[in-house]
Amino acid sequence: MNNAPPIRSRNIFTDIWYFLLFKPKPATLQAFKNEEDRENYNKRILQRLGIKPDDFTILNIHRIGVNAPPSYMFNELLKWNGESTCWPNHLAKVDRIGNRLENIRVLLFGRSEWPFGWKSIFGIRLVPLFLMNSIRFKKVPDSFDFDNARYLLYECCGGYPIGFFSMYVRSSIADLGEKEPTQLFLIVGFNFYGKKNKALSGLINIPWQSIHNRATSNVLYRLKLLCEWRLSKIHQQADFLEHL
Repeated sequence: MNNAPPIRSRNIFTDIWYFLLFKPKPATLQAFKNEEDRENYNKRILQRLGIKPDDFTILNIHRIGVNAPPSYMFNELLKWNGESTCWPNHLAKVDRIGNRLENIRVLLFGRSEWPFGWKSIFGIRLVPLFLMNSIRFKKVPDSFDFDNARYLLYECCGGYPIGFFSMYVRSSIADLGEKEPTQLFLIVGFNFYGKKNKALSGLINIPWQSIHNRATSNVLYRLKLLCEWRLSKIHQQADFLEHL
């Protein structure tokens, strides 16, 4: 387990460094041998989340292994807010509406109001950058679930072109070569201004996906560091008390 938590970002510039420029060692973006494998994998994930495969086009799926129980990892996700060290809150601040995890608005640079009443620039919405409303939270696995699956699932709208967002936790599956006890996924699907089943045009798509993928990798990596560090502190405290 890791012996240090992720360093807290202090401003926009450190957000850029920690979330966009830094490249974590674990490769989190799921790679596939061919398009058919990708589609089959995506459909299995969508069906597990209770989303019809034809409703959205998945942009990508990121995954990281965590040395912690699934329940502990999922409880870490429930703490998600504007103070999280694992999210670029200076660039895109998480604001719980009514302090509810079920309803979130994400504010570009933390601004709820912009000069001259601007709501958008070049068609990109500024306030809020996007809204997230829960579709379904699965906090307790079903009794027949073999992998202890839990997830947060949101429908999204606004300037950031995604239609759904999910953070998904399950037990690792040895047959898939997964070594850590828990696998954490971050999954997003397109909704590019209402065009749920169309990809972005090439000139926009390549740099946008590159930025999105790097930020996602760092969010998962920092969640892994934080969760493993906190769990190690609990174990250290338990060992200390045992030897008193």
